Amino acid sequence: MTPRLILASASPARTKLLREAGIRHTTLVSDVDEAAVAAGYGELDAYDTSLLLARAKAEAVASLPEAEDALVVGCDSIFEFEGEAHGKPYEADVARARIRRMSGSSGVLHTGHWLVDNREDGSGATIGGVNSATVHFGVMSEQEVDAYVASGEPLHCAGSFTIDGLGGAFIERIEGDPHTVVGLSISTLRALLASAGVPVTDLWESAGRA
Repeated sequence: MTPRLILASASPARTKLLREAGIRHTTLVSDVDEAAVAAGYGELDAYDTSLLLARAKAEAVASLPEAEDALVVGCDSIFEFEGEAHGKPYEADVARARIRRMSGSSGVLHTGHWLVDNREDGSGATIGGVNSATVHFGVMSEQEVDAYVASGEPLHCAGSFTIDGLGGAFIERIEGDPHTVVGLSISTLRALLASAGVPVTDLWESAGRA
C-alpha cells in the first residue's frame, strides 16, 4: 500500500516546497497554542524550541481521526539573532525594529521537523530532527525597510523575513540547506522517513501513478 503523508501545517511555502519536490501529501492544520507549549517547558533556546513546537504540531494532528494510518510531519521555524529567539512578529512595529537590526548582519534559522508514523503496519516511530542555516542580509535603506513591512509579508514569518518572496531581495547568501529557510528541509524529511522504513521515492507523485 502506498504510504500517505500529512503535513501538519497551514504554510503555503511548505506545501509548495513539497509539491515542487514531487512529494505527494495532504495538509491538516493543528490547533496548537505555540506560546503555551513553549511556556510550559520554561527557558529553551531557538534550536530546542523549533523541535518542541514541531513535535507538538505533529502529535496534535496525528491524534486526529483523519490521520489514521498515515505518516504525519510537523515543522516549526525559529530565527536566532544576537542570542535571541525570534518567531513571527505579527505587529508592524516589532517587524520594523527587528529588520533594522538584521540589516547588514546575519542570524541562524532553525527548522524543527517531527515525524509520527501512524500506519497500522508501520514502524510506530515518533522521531525528529533540526536543520539550521545561516542567513546573511544585505544593508537595507529605511525606504526598503518601510516598504517591506508595509507589504505585510514579514509579519507572519519566523524572523520577519522570507527567502521565497519579497524578502529574498535582501538576502545576500545562505550557509546551509536553503529549504530550511523556506521552512522544511527535504533532506531532513528524507532521513526521518528512512528511519521509519519509508523511502522518499515511495511518496513521489510518479510512484503513485506507476
